[in-house]
Amino acid sequence: MLLCRVSVVSQTLGRWSRRSQRVGGLLCRAVPISSSRCHGVSAGEGSAHPADTSSAQGLYRDSVLLPRTDFPMKLTGQKLLDREMEIQQTCGFAELYSWQRERKAKKEFCLHDGPPYANGDPHVGHALNKILKDICNRFEMLRGRQVHYIPGWDCHGLPIELKALGELGTSGLSPLQIRQKAREFAEKAITRQKAAFQRWGVMADWDQCYFTFDGGYEAAQLKVFQEMHNKGLIYQDYKPVFWSPSSRTALAEAELEYNSEHVSRAIYATFPVTNLPASITKEAAVDKVSVLVWTTQPWTIPANQAVCYMPNAQYSISQRADNGELLLLATERTASVSALLGTGLETVVKFMGSQLKGGVCKHPTIPSKEVPLLPANHVTMAKGTGLVHTAPAHGMEDYSVASQFKLSVECIVDEDGKFTELAGPELQSLSVMSEGTNKVISMLKECGSLVKEEQCVHSYPYDWRTKQPVVIRPSKQWFINTASLKDKAKDVLQKVRILPESARGSMLAMLDRRTYWCISRQRSWGVPIPVFYHKDTGEPLMNKHTVSHIATLFKEKGSDCWWELPIETLLPSDVLEKSKAGPVSDYVRGEDVLDIWFDSGASWAAVLEGSDSRADVYIEGKDQLGGWFQSSLLTSVAARNKAPYKSLVVHGFAVSEKGEKMSKSLGNVVDPDTVINGSKDTSMPAYGADVLRWWVAESNVFSEVQIGPSALNTAKESIAKLRNTLKFLLGNLHGFDPRTQAVDPKEMHYIDQYMLHLLREYSIKVTDAYSEFDAGRVIRLLQAFISRDLSSFYFSIIKDRLYCGPEDSLGRRSCQTALEEILDGVTRSVAPILPHLAEEVYLHAPGHDKDETLFKSGWIKSSSVWRQPGLEEAVEGACAIRDSFLSSIPGKNAALYDLTIAIEPGLLFELMESLQVEPISTSSQLVELMMCAKVNLTSELPRDLPSDSLQSHGKFLINLEGGMIREDSAYSIAVMPTSAVRCPRCRRFTSESTDCLCPRCQTVLSQTQ
Repeated sequence: MLLCRVSVVSQTLGRWSRRSQRVGGLLCRAVPISSSRCHGVSAGEGSAHPADTSSAQGLYRDSVLLPRTDFPMKLTGQKLLDREMEIQQTCGFAELYSWQRERKAKKEFCLHDGPPYANGDPHVGHALNKILKDICNRFEMLRGRQVHYIPGWDCHGLPIELKALGELGTSGLSPLQIRQKAREFAEKAITRQKAAFQRWGVMADWDQCYFTFDGGYEAAQLKVFQEMHNKGLIYQDYKPVFWSPSSRTALAEAELEYNSEHVSRAIYATFPVTNLPASITKEAAVDKVSVLVWTTQPWTIPANQAVCYMPNAQYSISQRADNGELLLLATERTASVSALLGTGLETVVKFMGSQLKGGVCKHPTIPSKEVPLLPANHVTMAKGTGLVHTAPAHGMEDYSVASQFKLSVECIVDEDGKFTELAGPELQSLSVMSEGTNKVISMLKECGSLVKEEQCVHSYPYDWRTKQPVVIRPSKQWFINTASLKDKAKDVLQKVRILPESARGSMLAMLDRRTYWCISRQRSWGVPIPVFYHKDTGEPLMNKHTVSHIATLFKEKGSDCWWELPIETLLPSDVLEKSKAGPVSDYVRGEDVLDIWFDSGASWAAVLEGSDSRADVYIEGKDQLGGWFQSSLLTSVAARNKAPYKSLVVHGFAVSEKGEKMSKSLGNVVDPDTVINGSKDTSMPAYGADVLRWWVAESNVFSEVQIGPSALNTAKESIAKLRNTLKFLLGNLHGFDPRTQAVDPKEMHYIDQYMLHLLREYSIKVTDAYSEFDAGRVIRLLQAFISRDLSSFYFSIIKDRLYCGPEDSLGRRSCQTALEEILDGVTRSVAPILPHLAEEVYLHAPGHDKDETLFKSGWIKSSSVWRQPGLEEAVEGACAIRDSFLSSIPGKNAALYDLTIAIEPGLLFELMESLQVEPISTSSQLVELMMCAKVNLTSELPRDLPSDSLQSHGKFLINLEGGMIREDSAYSIAVMPTSAVRCPRCRRFTSESTDCLCPRCQTVLSQTQ
């Protein structure tokens, strides 16, 4: 039904409708030229008010239908906390996940939970991550999908082991004793974290979680390990790895933290050249030349095996002005070195690096040792001298050079980070990072090779657990050959949606840098690497038969059985026979455990359902770009040539309001439990779980997320404003049952229909925002809709109709129909973010059974019927005229004025006629929109307008059907103070005499008597 009252308008709007069918039903909204829908107008004195105190007004106060609801305006302190817990109980938060898993659904949505570490209390980082996931899951469940979400915990690893043992250490404890203490510690941490996640309202079946120390999980992990080993991707080798002396174990790249403020004692040192290639000596007669090198790790000098140069760079032999010493270095670095040494460097001869081929130097601290000059691609000119001291046992690039040129890779550092006897008696047992460095520098000084020492502040790898520096040392470890996986991993990653997109480059860069992955750890608390070693040869025994048998045992008994069972059970005769191995007495079981990143990276195999399944999304912090995101990708690509996820959402870290990393030493740690329950010293009030959830949703989670009193108070105030709006909606729906009293949309007042149209637009935008994992945009849309479309616009013009119209009138029921739809839409739109508030509102809302809950009743129920041809143009055209009217009486009460609107015959006039049937009215929909006393709708302004009238003019562009119908309509208005007086009941200026009711109020009261 179109917006028409007379045949001309009917024909016009009917023509629009027919044309819209011919062009696919697409209609464009009207575009105002000089004005738009007005906002910020209060009802003022033009609407009924509960505070009327005059005698006449008091007579009619009880006849006004003011809002009534038990929904509280605010909840604070213990009442708030009790109410949230009551909502969780009453509305079945604990059973919701299981309920939705049992219902029929066309599609499943799988969010795979990255396991938090079970080594401490819940913190705001947990809250940020878990609440983001819950917002996503609740939205998908509301829209009808069956959510697959199984919470998990990463339970192995050194931090748990260290905390569990405390001051006891590992001295005198067996692996099984260590494991028992670590398991108990992890279980206690899991209990505390799980309770917090439940209190935050996170939807899951908390009795069905996954833990990386479960036997079934460990068995699934070993199947992935077996698949990768069968493909030759897992191998044992002796090569440099990141080694943590403080943890006494090898580390993977993902277990490192780079300290950008690390200070090293960098040195410039000389290596005397004993053989300078003839191609250089032909160009200049030089004698006693020394190669000048720079290093930030002086302790590695005793392990030097070569000096590397860049073949395609230019080098020089330059003479020091102060002592005549001849130094060989890159030409490009000469000026910088000269300034550093404080002396001139005069070039004697220049040549290309390739001419250094065949050159030999003497080791500075080992006189009997000579080292070659070798070409290498990793040499750069960014710092130093353009010549790189090379110790293959203690550098990754150095090891590559050693592999190419068959250099020795002797390790001179033990597991505690101290020099071994291979370093010589002067250095043996000294810690390489402290007194060992001091001694090496002293030795260089004694032999005359030390040219310069300086303090160098640079980024250096630290053990992420102990926060102590690591070293690079060779060790016999198990590795994954990621070099052979990288290209495939990068290919499949291109098909993965990543938010924000900028994170893709970071992840690809990290993949590029990772040529191998060390997966063995020298600990007890973890999944044992299922390998046996020959007692005499040390050769490993590991194949599909041995690994499959161990996986079966782990599934039945858990990985403790690796230490509990006799080796005859672990390696039975039938397995030995299939493996074509000797007797079991020839073998011992391995003692290393798997890297915990392999533990968690294989979670897709243990948790995701079906052999070919992928999660719809992984949501984790940006640190997981080199951690769980990457280990999951590499294991999945290795085992089945596909990514384990379709989308990645990467969020930032929670930081203080000053942008600082949270730490107890700075005193800026925000405890989520304190946020919810308040502090004992009352410095922080009890905010409740929904404030914590709002904080998460409102934040720009793709960057660092700030939290503190300011952010939390802002969230609290925002929720209070939302509650105020919801209370107004609920109050005006008292006694209204939408199931029996709702008005058909086609019969509703046009302003009410228009609000349904805006509600539909809002719901579409909100749905899109949730689908794009952007809860912050949801909140911005919500706040704009409430403040602009509801509070400042719709609510300000409907109060008279709601409060003073007949209770069962079409106009009032039409308004209530719109309000109920708005209440329902707003409540559902915010439900994923504020589930406690949403269910609380739903308990008070009309139109459903008392035992029904919001989360079991679906998403926003907008209708395409709410979008009607001509509707938007009619209301927004009237709003454009209203803007002109209000701008002509700035700061004054619109209800005190009569308004004449003059529009030449045409579409705009016909649209305004649809809002006001009579030429002059005090109660039409047009009057309601204008909020004035009376509207005179005419084709031209009267010539006899009073001298005190205010006149203005404007235009409104009607643009329909994609531009097929366009009309630039002019209008004029005249504003005059009304001659009517205020009605004592409705307080509108529509009465003929003082203290007399207006005609509308007379009719209402006569019908109720």
